[in-house]
Amino acid sequence: MITVNAMGDNCPIPVIKTKKAMQALTGPETIEVLVDNEIAVQNVTKMATASGGQVSSQKITDGEFKITVQMEGALSAEEEEAGCMPDARDNTVIVVSSDRMGEGNDELGKVLIKGFIFAVTQLDTLPKTMLFYNGGATLTAEGSDSLEDLKSLEAQGVEIMTCGTCLDYYGLKEKLQVGTVTNMYSIVETMAKAGRIVKP
Repeated sequence: MITVNAMGDNCPIPVIKTKKAMQALTGPETIEVLVDNEIAVQNVTKMATASGGQVSSQKITDGEFKITVQMEGALSAEEEEAGCMPDARDNTVIVVSSDRMGEGNDELGKVLIKGFIFAVTQLDTLPKTMLFYNGGATLTAEGSDSLEDLKSLEAQGVEIMTCGTCLDYYGLKEKLQVGTVTNMYSIVETMAKAGRIVKP
């Protein structure tokens, strides 16, 4: 494990430090990058993914984020110069109301919703908020197969909100693993203010 400390660094320094660590590799290695803002998470994630790394990220506290990059080998030194991109979020709200996607086979539906959430992490423009209610509330709680992807989205500034009434109903209030608990008024307000709503 190689640790890159980019706490307090402004763009493009976190990207440059990560690139140098990637270029210095002599074989398969995991690089852990520490940054203090969501834009740095977005920039490092985009660069590392484009360079062939397997990337995940996590919000540790309000001012501390960890990006994990798994590389198969060194990055070519000829890669283009690091650039800073603006905040990669727009006013899209994704609404998830079930632990499965579509109708038909339930097991297939669960595979599809996991794939959907992963696909969100790969978007060039991320949603501003993801709302989870009814059966969707189970996706943000302990035991969910989508926690790593949701934590990565949260680290990049996507607001993850789960209905508190729904968590109570399923007995998951103490098992929430990502994001915050919300109420129906906030859910309605968030949807009403959205520029676009996407519902799988």
